[in-house]
Amino acid sequence: MCGIAGIIHRNRTGRIGNEMTMMLQAMKHRGPDSTGFALYGEPSAGVLAMRFKVAEKEDLASGFEIRDQIVQRKAEVDERIGSLGGEVLASEQPTEYAFLYRVRYEGDLRRFADFIEDAEGVEILSIGSALELVKDLGDASEVSEQYGMGTFVGTHAIGHVRMATESDVDIRSAHPYWAYPFGDISVVHNGQLTNYWSMRRGLERRGHRFVSDCDSELIAVYIADSLDRSVSLEEAMVRSVRELDGVFTYLVATTDSLGMAKDTMAAKPMVLYEGEEETLLASEEVAIRTVLPQEIETVDPYAGEVRVWQN
Repeated sequence: MCGIAGIIHRNRTGRIGNEMTMMLQAMKHRGPDSTGFALYGEPSAGVLAMRFKVAEKEDLASGFEIRDQIVQRKAEVDERIGSLGGEVLASEQPTEYAFLYRVRYEGDLRRFADFIEDAEGVEILSIGSALELVKDLGDASEVSEQYGMGTFVGTHAIGHVRMATESDVDIRSAHPYWAYPFGDISVVHNGQLTNYWSMRRGLERRGHRFVSDCDSELIAVYIADSLDRSVSLEEAMVRSVRELDGVFTYLVATTDSLGMAKDTMAAKPMVLYEGEEETLLASEEVAIRTVLPQEIETVDPYAGEVRVWQN
């Protein structure tokens, strides 16, 4: 059992980091193992936000050697960015093992991401002009405080609380998933895909790579592949309902859009509030009411429904 949430403001920004923290914390009971945020700020021309890690949280228990490796791995990332002609404009280190870089880079994003991730122990969580993806072990309040999510101002966000059932409790297995190596595309998902491996092999034959064995990542890559072939976001999601087998509800975000899709059996819950200035979605209504405590009307999207909102 997991919980997902989304929020999008129309024609304005909001304190989406704080809002998403409240929504996810309200669903802590659905997933206490890890929490993830995909937050979208206002793009800065020519500048990429890159979130990456060079170790897992639990690695720190192994002693001083891992800390030396963290320093070495970060230095390797810096060197590789420079060798590609990139420039680190600013950097933050919210934890011992996780970093946020603002990078000026105008080359091929796939080449950039592949070269950085070829460094030992390095995993890019997201790259984009607007997207910043943060995920770690712990509940929403813990992760939000650790990474300073509460002060994040932007246009829209999606988030996930996870209860580990089939894979490890680590950052790699946490959600959301960035659609490597496409900028600004992220997905959160509640459910299970039964044709994961066959569809993954098809996408891999098209040249895509996966960084995990999580079925949620498949949705992210599927959507990104469709957008890369000039399919609209809504049409890609409509096709996904036909082509993905299993029970699922998922949210996808791009630079300027938030989308929702449910499978034709509608086995996984989703509650929707659509107002004049914002739209909120969550696995449980209690999450929406932490942001909008006034009297509101919510609906349950129907089976097979696909919706897309623009900011």
